[in-house]
Amino acid sequence: MRAFVFRLTPVCLAVSSVFAGLSLAEAEEEKTLVLSPVVVTATRQAQNSFDLPVAIDVVEQHNIRDGQLQMQLSESLIRVPGITAQNRNNQAQDPQISTRGFGSRSAFGVRGVRVYVDGIPLTMPDGQGQPGVVDLSAVKSIEVMRGPFSSLYGNSSGGVIQMLTQDAPQSPEVDGSIMFGSYGTKRQTLQASGQSENVEYMLNVSNFETDGYRDHNSGKKQQATAKFKFNISDDTKLTALVNWFDQEAQDPLGLNRAAAFSTPKAAGVGSIASNTRVSRTHTQVGFNLQHAFNENNSISFIPYVGTRQNEQFLALPPAAPINANGRASEISRDFWGADLRWDNKGIVLSKPYNVSLGLTYGKMNDDRVDTNADNGIARNNNVVNNANFGLNRREENISRNFDQYIQGRLSLTDSFDIHAGARHTKVNLKIKDDFITGNSANGNNSGAVEYQKTTPVIGAVWKATDSINLYANFGKGFETPTFIESSFATSAANSTPNLGLKPSESNNYELGVKAYLNSTTRANMTLYHVSTDDEIIVQDNIAGRASYTNANKTKRRGVEFSIQSEFDNNISLYGAYTLLDAKFDSDFTNRLNTTIRSGNTIPGTYRSQLYGEVAWRYQPLGFFSALEGRYNSKVYVDDVNSDSAPSYTIFNLRAGFEQKLKNWRFKEYLRVENMFDKDYIGSVRINDGNLRFFEPATDRNYLVGLSAGYTF
Repeated sequence: MRAFVFRLTPVCLAVSSVFAGLSLAEAEEEKTLVLSPVVVTATRQAQNSFDLPVAIDVVEQHNIRDGQLQMQLSESLIRVPGITAQNRNNQAQDPQISTRGFGSRSAFGVRGVRVYVDGIPLTMPDGQGQPGVVDLSAVKSIEVMRGPFSSLYGNSSGGVIQMLTQDAPQSPEVDGSIMFGSYGTKRQTLQASGQSENVEYMLNVSNFETDGYRDHNSGKKQQATAKFKFNISDDTKLTALVNWFDQEAQDPLGLNRAAAFSTPKAAGVGSIASNTRVSRTHTQVGFNLQHAFNENNSISFIPYVGTRQNEQFLALPPAAPINANGRASEISRDFWGADLRWDNKGIVLSKPYNVSLGLTYGKMNDDRVDTNADNGIARNNNVVNNANFGLNRREENISRNFDQYIQGRLSLTDSFDIHAGARHTKVNLKIKDDFITGNSANGNNSGAVEYQKTTPVIGAVWKATDSINLYANFGKGFETPTFIESSFATSAANSTPNLGLKPSESNNYELGVKAYLNSTTRANMTLYHVSTDDEIIVQDNIAGRASYTNANKTKRRGVEFSIQSEFDNNISLYGAYTLLDAKFDSDFTNRLNTTIRSGNTIPGTYRSQLYGEVAWRYQPLGFFSALEGRYNSKVYVDDVNSDSAPSYTIFNLRAGFEQKLKNWRFKEYLRVENMFDKDYIGSVRINDGNLRFFEPATDRNYLVGLSAGYTF
């Protein structure tokens, strides 16, 4: 077993120097108090994050909006410790988001991390999530929770990301913005919000277009968000939320090492010939009915329903069957579900407590058709013969979950709280095969599998002083395979479904401290250890067809640290550092007869990540600015650690002006990304069978924005 050693690297020195700088910059007058944010994700009830035994951070609205394109969650999440958020610079794919290494394997969408908007799931019953459903210009904050308590949200081991949309102002407002940037990027937004009698409303629409940094990299996306809150009475509120988008984007695919560092703007082999691209639409409607029976008891009911259409064209290698050079994968999805929760608080044995009990149900139906394609045009999916077949797959994928959970807090003393909970999760995956022919390769591949597990968690927080809280947690983690991961037992064209894939199970330990170093400085530090059995990993990934398998044992150990401070003259400092040691903890041989050695690093995980920001505002001119710095260590691209993307350090600048003229508000801003034109790899494709692991990041680029708002 390897020892977990802290080395005095330049990154560690940089973090240490932040502490040293605090004492030099202190002044005794006109201090700004740095407060911990109130969060709802950790306990499902609004509570000060400082008093919780949970690693949770909040990205505020100004960090989501100021100098940002607001198209990818990775723009905002890079500042959160413990989170890896890589922008693939590819509108055809969701950003790569993982927490403590969970989710790093994802080839499509987000895995291992549950995603919500206003309590409404964006993660399907099988565990796959699409965060791109929500327009970030309609979001007021993002809560990011890591660690054991994440298991109380269901079958994901890594964490929870919840986006909270804006509330309506008391007076009606209209806001609009327009942005222009490098690579033909344009974005426009328009928003109207306000209150009328007992109804609060927020309407937001946006349009996005880009030519893309690389060849075959253009995309466009239109989004709309509508939120209505009906104040039926003092005790009863009903909120309705509608999210819609329509998107088309080309996919430039990955590059091999030689191409990634010599011609980073080039499209991957086969992408142009196969016209790799995606077209998708998504509509989701959710409701949140809240009723308070009295000051101690309330219920909430959150039903939701939606549809999603997704057509993706993928490239195939030259040896593809019957001279096809591509594959079209079409999914038509209907989904719905609900969460019913009772919240109770009171006094028991002279000790204050609160408790939440809930039931959650979800269902997803995917009608899936997989067809060979010629030059980006799908063949007739009814043609099935040995001479010129078009259809590879036609089936219905059905997933369900039915969960029960309990979560609560008991204050044993004024300075010591116990938090605990448990969730029983049951997930069903079912395949109804409608592609059955006389060909033995196309037999009946119908089947079903059920996973269930109870995951308990317990934690305690000791409020050592008014400015220091210490906490410790332990919890069980449980992560089931998604339908994407269960689709193919191998990457071969005639692969059967992979219903023998096991769920992964984890033991998660965590220690943390939250402290106010002085009246203007807040710091958090968390240490954790996670051991996992049967972790789900990428086995092979060829031409967009990824297959998955179970590793024997893995382990993760790490440290997360963040610090925020306010100084005189409107200068502020923020820093976040993540140290992650994610390893395979036993030898195993996968189905491709490849042996992965104990001690190998889990691909897609960065050992060190550092984000720092120095911001300055000059109020008389309405001027704001910030210098951002980001460091990522090297990252391995496959299980055998045969290759890696090198470490990089980049710097970004954002600045602008704000004005208020009677009822008008104006803002002008500029963002310069990758100021020193660093060549680096923005993300990697894990275990790519064609060795096209690398997705180059953009060179130096800019974004200019203008916005105006009027209050009636």
